[in-house]
Amino acid sequence: MIDNHSTGKISVLVCDDSALMRKMITQMIEEDPSLYVAATAANGIFALNKIPVVKPDIIILDIEMPEMNGLEFLEECKKQNINIPVIVLSSLVKRGAKITMKALELGAKDFILKPSGSISQDIAKVRDELIRLIHVYCGRTFFHHNIDFRDEPSDVFANLSKAFAPRTFTPISESLQQRHDASTNKSAALKNFPTPTRLRPSASKVEVVVIGISTGGPVALRQVLPMLPKGFPVPVLVVQHMPSGFTKEFAESLNAICNLEVVEAQDADVVVPGKIYIAPGDKHIQITRMTLATLINLNDGEPENGHKPSVDVLFRSAARSYGNQTLGVLMTGMGRDGAKELGTIYNAGGQTIAQDEKSCTVYGMPRVAIENGYVDHIVDLPNIAKKIITLTQVGR
Repeated sequence: MIDNHSTGKISVLVCDDSALMRKMITQMIEEDPSLYVAATAANGIFALNKIPVVKPDIIILDIEMPEMNGLEFLEECKKQNINIPVIVLSSLVKRGAKITMKALELGAKDFILKPSGSISQDIAKVRDELIRLIHVYCGRTFFHHNIDFRDEPSDVFANLSKAFAPRTFTPISESLQQRHDASTNKSAALKNFPTPTRLRPSASKVEVVVIGISTGGPVALRQVLPMLPKGFPVPVLVVQHMPSGFTKEFAESLNAICNLEVVEAQDADVVVPGKIYIAPGDKHIQITRMTLATLINLNDGEPENGHKPSVDVLFRSAARSYGNQTLGVLMTGMGRDGAKELGTIYNAGGQTIAQDEKSCTVYGMPRVAIENGYVDHIVDLPNIAKKIITLTQVGR
C-alpha cells in the first residue's frame, strides 16, 4: 500500500451523508494528481473516528447530516483541539447564511455553495473552487509547484494544469529566452500600475480607514476588527470578497464581537466615525465626501479584477475623496484586487499597510502592492489593529 503522505500528496477526508455526493466529490478531488481522498464519512461521528486513523490534511464538510451534523462536528473538533482545516461544502449555506457564519465562528476556514439544480450535472461547477481552496489551506503544494498567488483565480487554474503536467526538458537557450519573455511581459503588465511618487504629499490626520481582503478574510477580520476600541475616531469601510446574500450575516456576526457597530453598507448611508461598513456581496462601494457629510454610493457596475465588490473601486474613491487623510489596508487574498489603487492612495499622500507574507492565508494582493512600492508598513496579522490605532491617533 502506498503511503500518500510520503509522496507529498494532500490527503482529504470527505464528510457528507449522501453516498452519491461522497463519490462525486472524491472523483473531483482526485482529478488533481496532487490530491487524494484518504477516507469518506457519512456524518460527523464517523469522521471523528477516522481522523486519528487517516490523519487527513484537510476536511470537506457537509452541514446537514444525521446523528452529528457539521456544526456539531466543528464544536467537537474545538473541544478535542483537532486543528485540521475544514472547508464547508453544503447546499444549506445558500439557504442559511447565518449557519455559514456560525461554521466560520466554530473554526471552518472557508465555504463553497453546492449548486442548485441537477446534482450530477451541476456539482462539477464547484470543482475548480474546491481544488483551489484545498491548495490554499494546505499551501505547501502551491509553493512546491511555484503557483503564483498574484494571479487571478482563472490564471491559477491554468497554472495548476501546467504545474502538474508531465515534466519536459527545455534546452538552456530556450529557457533563457522564456525568462526574457516572462520578464518583458511582467514589465509590460506593471505599466498598468501607477508609478510610486518619490515626493508625494505629506500624510495628514487620518479621517478614513479602508480595508481590502479576500481569501482567508472572514477569519482574519474576526481577529482585527474586534481590537478597534470604543470611540475609534474615524469610519472604517471593508471590501471582503464574499457571495451575494452573505455579507449581511457576516456584518451581524462581526457586530456581535466588536466594540464598534458593524453594518452591511446601504446606498446613501452617511459615513460616521466609529462605525464599520461591510460592502454588500454584489455591489461596488464608493464614498463621496461633500461639505456636510460623506455618503456611500453602491453601484451595479461590471466586476473589476474579476470581483464585485472590488477593493480597487473603494480605494480609488477613498483616494479621490480623502487624499492624504486616507489609511489604506490590504490584507490576505489571491490575485491583485486593491493593489493598483493602494498605489493611488500612496501617491496622494495617504498611509498604507499590507499584511505580511507569513500571516497571510494567501500572499497575493498584499504582495503585488509591496512589489510595486506602495506600502509604508508591512505588518503581521496580530499587530494590524494596533498599527491602525496608532496611525489614526497621530494629529489628534
